[in-house]
Amino acid sequence: MHYHGTKQMKRTPLYEVHKSLYAKFTEFGGWEMPLQYTSIVKEHLAVRETVGLFDLSHMGEIDVKGQGANELVQKLCTNDVSRLTDGQVQYTLLCNEAGGIVDDILIYRHADNDYTLVVNAANIEKDFAWVKTHNDTDAEVSDTSHDTALIALQGPRAMDILHRFTPENLAYEVKFFQFGVSRVAGISAAISRTGYTGEIGFELYVEASDAEDLWDALYPAVKEEGGQPVGLGARDTLRLEAGLRLYGMDMDEDTTPLEAGLGRFVKLDKGDFIGKDVLLAQKEKGDLKKKLVGFQMLDRVVARCGCAVHQDGNVVGKVTSGAPSPSLNCNIGFASISPNTGKSIEIEIRGKLHPAKIVKVPFI
Repeated sequence: MHYHGTKQMKRTPLYEVHKSLYAKFTEFGGWEMPLQYTSIVKEHLAVRETVGLFDLSHMGEIDVKGQGANELVQKLCTNDVSRLTDGQVQYTLLCNEAGGIVDDILIYRHADNDYTLVVNAANIEKDFAWVKTHNDTDAEVSDTSHDTALIALQGPRAMDILHRFTPENLAYEVKFFQFGVSRVAGISAAISRTGYTGEIGFELYVEASDAEDLWDALYPAVKEEGGQPVGLGARDTLRLEAGLRLYGMDMDEDTTPLEAGLGRFVKLDKGDFIGKDVLLAQKEKGDLKKKLVGFQMLDRVVARCGCAVHQDGNVVGKVTSGAPSPSLNCNIGFASISPNTGKSIEIEIRGKLHPAKIVKVPFI
């Protein structure tokens, strides 16, 4: 997550706000983003215990609307988008013809033939090109990422804080994986009951020009509740504890949804979609090349991405994500390993083997 080179990094509309909060910055997906403000552990525990405020404006938004949009998103997505009603959100994958994961996304249904795809920051250009290339309908595909800001409010106090800034009981009425368009602190916003932390929370989509006003309204309320602004460091440890994968680390174009443990988001009983034949054959034959598992270290060492996983003297895979867990006070991670690997493994860290065990996810 560190930047090397001379290419100019992108910045979100809240860059100056983060600077004023003494954020330590890092490169992520071509963006200059806050890594932490105080400490990763403090920010992590704030989200678990009270509330955290995140700038996620580096994420991408792609609108697909007009005649043929329903058909196009069904062809692109592994999940069954036809099950969505207006105001619902769905987690889904975009796959290539070989069944590899192009990206994992959220799809929002505004109305019939009217959707927004929320994509990973590093994949905006790739995904936009992918959707356009496969659009053989009259649907209009547009990248609205530059005009959109995304601020997340996550943690046990998120609902009560949002309630102060929204009409009537909206904050309590929006169900998990639903969204509504309303006003937050007088600012027009799409209020989505989603998140990447494992806690109750909301993701608020606003015009980029309104981002600073929204942050300035929410931030004092977050501080008052004992909450914190949260950087990408704690976002990573929060999502890891919650058993949520990160694209580019835990999955990529050489990994199928089944190999990433995401088979439940692949609906093989729906119509045709890109990669379906390969995924159907893989499921029927059960011939996974690898599988993603959670592990816990049995000593105090942290296993990081790329560390080799050993069993019985053989290398059986590698760590894809690893970090200390502030909530569990131990070291955890994901590893991509041979499908027949047993529960006890060893992980090679700086030339030494350290004991670990495979555990069920989510970790908390």
